[in-house]
Amino acid sequence: MIGILSAFGAATSWTYACFIWRAQTQKYKSIDINLTKNIIAFLIFIPAFINLSSTTALKNIFMLLISGIIGIGLGDTFYLKSLQTIGTRKTLSIETLSPLMAALSGEFFINENLTTKSWVGVIIVTISLFIILRKGNDFKEENSSFSEKNNFEIFAFPFLSVLCAVLGGLLSRMVFLQSNLSPFLTTEIRLLGAIIFLISLKGFKINFFLKNIEEKQQKRFLLSILLGTNIGILLQQVVFQTLPIGVGWALLSTSPVISLFFAKNEEREITKKIIFFTCFLFFGLTLIIL
Repeated sequence: MIGILSAFGAATSWTYACFIWRAQTQKYKSIDINLTKNIIAFLIFIPAFINLSSTTALKNIFMLLISGIIGIGLGDTFYLKSLQTIGTRKTLSIETLSPLMAALSGEFFINENLTTKSWVGVIIVTISLFIILRKGNDFKEENSSFSEKNNFEIFAFPFLSVLCAVLGGLLSRMVFLQSNLSPFLTTEIRLLGAIIFLISLKGFKINFFLKNIEEKQQKRFLLSILLGTNIGILLQQVVFQTLPIGVGWALLSTSPVISLFFAKNEEREITKKIIFFTCFLFFGLTLIIL
């Protein structure tokens, strides 16, 4: 039950944060947004290192650093870049692949064999998410610098975001299976890995753009970091610790449904078909959970 509640909490936190981050992607580079939010989140959680023991296996620390580089450093940057270039709806449409990819990776790499019922649930969740995102009016999209005809640019960023997120989650799950590290500490180590990678990629030049935005927007951005990065990743780690990755990721992927509560802000109509497939999605989640 803790893992299930954590998954819905993480999805809610991430959804709210993304609405705030997307506004910043229109003004600043995705890598700068990602680096800034990770540094601030790392500083907030720095007391976690008190629990780092000298007996902690270096292999597990290394795996978590790589998980942070792939899942947070690369994955979040690709996600923010996708929001910037093709908008929310198209990005989330590609993200619907994540439950299936996570379930397959869990089965192939760490022998987490889901039951037939759970597989049916994962497939229902994936299909429902895709249809929910295709039905009704489009999200309000800003002008994109990419042409609809240029399929590679349209699909590369969100697909790479999904791939990196799943790989990062898989590595975290492997660490939890091999150790008794806490979600709090693993969150901080993953953030450290992401920061080291992004700073190196930037040539050790940090564009701390918060000083350039108005105070109200600064407060919203700081709140988004606390919710989407600190609490969001912490709850995500709880999910990876307590649930098989395929099951956990299906629950974490409910962000598009949660985003319906923000539909007015995105100028999206909630149709009867959306309501129907939302109910169908929760039926799939019920199959997974029970």
